[in-house]
Amino acid sequence: MSTMIDQAKKILKTVFGYDGFIYLQEDVIGNILRKNDTLVIMPTGGGKSLCYQIPALIFKGLTIVVSPLISLMKDQVEQLMESGVSAVLLNSSLTPYEYRRNVERVKQGKVKLLYVAPESLLKSSVLEMLSSVPVDCLAIDEAHCISAWGHDFRPEYRRLVGVRLRFPQAVSIALTATATPRVRKDIKSSLGFEDSGEYVAGFNRENLFLQVVSKDNPLDQTIEFIRKFPEQSGIIYCFTRRQVDDLYSDLKDKGFSVRPYHAGLTEIERKQNQSLFIRDDVQIIVATIAFGMGINKPNVRFVVHFDMPKNMESYYQEIGRAGRDGLPAHCMLLFSYADIHKITHFINKKNAPEKRVAHIHFNAFLRFVETDDCRRVPLLNYFGEEYSIEKCNMCDNCLAGEKELADLTVPAQKFLSCVKRTGEVFGMGHIIDVLRGSRARKVLKFGHDRLSTYGIGKEFSKKEWMILARQFLHKKLLTQDMEYGSLKLTDKAWDVFQNRETVLGYLKKQDDDKEVEKESKIKSTPDHDKDLFEILRKKRKNLADDAGVPPYVIFSDRTLIEMASYFPQTMESFLDIHGVGIVKREKYGSIFLGLIRKYCGDRQIK
Repeated sequence: MSTMIDQAKKILKTVFGYDGFIYLQEDVIGNILRKNDTLVIMPTGGGKSLCYQIPALIFKGLTIVVSPLISLMKDQVEQLMESGVSAVLLNSSLTPYEYRRNVERVKQGKVKLLYVAPESLLKSSVLEMLSSVPVDCLAIDEAHCISAWGHDFRPEYRRLVGVRLRFPQAVSIALTATATPRVRKDIKSSLGFEDSGEYVAGFNRENLFLQVVSKDNPLDQTIEFIRKFPEQSGIIYCFTRRQVDDLYSDLKDKGFSVRPYHAGLTEIERKQNQSLFIRDDVQIIVATIAFGMGINKPNVRFVVHFDMPKNMESYYQEIGRAGRDGLPAHCMLLFSYADIHKITHFINKKNAPEKRVAHIHFNAFLRFVETDDCRRVPLLNYFGEEYSIEKCNMCDNCLAGEKELADLTVPAQKFLSCVKRTGEVFGMGHIIDVLRGSRARKVLKFGHDRLSTYGIGKEFSKKEWMILARQFLHKKLLTQDMEYGSLKLTDKAWDVFQNRETVLGYLKKQDDDKEVEKESKIKSTPDHDKDLFEILRKKRKNLADDAGVPPYVIFSDRTLIEMASYFPQTMESFLDIHGVGIVKREKYGSIFLGLIRKYCGDRQIK
C-alpha cells in the first residue's frame, strides 16, 4: 500500500505541481486505492477533485466522474488536459461529432477520466458502451443532491444507486462541500456505503473574511466596498432577476467592468458573460443564485450578498466561490429586516413539509446573521463541527472589540407583556405595531388598540424593536413557531416579569459597522514584486487567449505570485513553484523564465 501512496505523492508533484497533500487528501486517496467506498466532505477549494483524479491515474481502468454541472466538467477537463492527463466529457454541450469522437476514445481505452452528467450516465446507450470497458472507480460529485434534506435535491441522483450495481468491481467516492450530519447519513444509506468510510475535513475556510453589515444604502455601500478591489474579480449575489438587472446597469453607469447573470437571459448571453468573467475579461458578475455552481475560478477576491440568502447551505456555497487559491478573500452580506419578510413570504408559498424544512433552515441562518460571537461558531456548528477558538480575527465580530452591554429588562418586560396580552398567537411585526401605537388594520381588527400595552413602546423605532426582539429569542425568553412566526413565552420569561432575571443585550447603532474598517489591514496577498506579477499576468492572459482556455488553467494567481516572490532562474527551480508540474514546465518554462530573467537583469535583482 505504501508504494501506492508513494506513487500518489509522485503524481501530485509531477502532474499537478503540488508539494504535499492538504486536509485529509492522503487518507482519502489511501482508502480509495484500497477499494473502500468513501464519503468525502471537504470545504470548497479544499482539493476534493484530486481525491479521485490521482487514484484515476493509478488504477488501470476508467474512472467515471458524475457531475450535475456542465461548466465544471468542461473546466476540469481543460485543466487536466493542460497537465497532460487524458480526460473527456459527455454532455449536451458537445456537437454530435465531438460526442462520437469522445465515445470512440473511451471504447479504445485511451481515456483515464470520463466526466458525465447524471442524466447522460443513465442513458442506456452510455451504460451499454461502458459495459465493454473496465471501470475501476465511480466518483459522484455534489453528492448532497441525493438527499431530500439537502438544499439542492435532484431526483436523477437517486437513480445512481442502480448504476453502481452495474459496476460491482468499481469503488465509489461521493464528494460534497455542504452536508449537515443528517444529509451525510442520507447519502451513505442511499448509496449503500459502509459507515466506516466517512472523511470530514472540516468546513472552516480560514482565508475568508466574514462580515455582516446593516443595509441602509445598498448601492453606495456596494460601490464603496468594490472600490477596495481594483482589477480584482468578484461576484455580487441578488435575490431577484430584476435586482440583478438594476444593479448591473447602476454599476455599468459608474464605469465598472461588470456583466449580469440570471435565468432570464438567453443561454448564449449567460455563457458569454460567464466566459468573460472566467477569462478575466470582465471584473464583476452580478447574479442570482443561478450563477456559480461549477465556477472553479480560483482568484475571486470578494463576494457580496446584496440580498440575504435563504439558508446556511446557500450562503456557505456562495461565499465558497471566493479565495479558492487559498489567498485571503472578503465576503460581505448586506442585511435588513425587510429581507427577512421577503424570504418568509417566499417560503410560505411552498407546500407544508417543504415549508417546515425551509423555515428551520432559514432560522438557523438568522442565528448566524445576528450573533455577537465569532461568526464561525454558528456557521460551523450548523454543519456539525465544533469551533472553540476564542477569536478567529477573520470576521467583523472578532475585530469589533468588546461591545457595551445595556440593561434591556424594561423593554423586555414591555415586549413579553404584549406577547401575553395578544394571546401568544402573533408574530414579531404585529407585536411591534401594538407597542408603537400603530393604526394598522390588523391592530384595529383585533381590538389591540384597547390593550394596556398599546403605544407603550414608542421610544424605539420598528427596526430597533426588531433587533431587541431577536435578542429576546436568542436569550430563550420566547419561542417562535417555525411555520407561522407566532411567539410564545418560556418559563424564563416569567423570571423577567418578576424581576428575578436581568436582561442584558445591546441596541445596534448604525455606526457599529464602521468599526470594522480595521479589516482592510488584512493582507490580500503575500509579499511579491507587483510589477513582475503584472508582466507575468499579461503573458498568461495572451497564452490563455491563444489556447482558448481561462488564464488559471495555465497557472493560478498563487503560482504567479510565487514566481514574483522567488524569481526562479532555472528549469529546476521553476519546478519548485506551487502548481508547476512536468508537462507545464516543458510547455511554459522557457517563456516565463525568459521574462523573469530579463526583469531581474534590467533591475540588477539577484
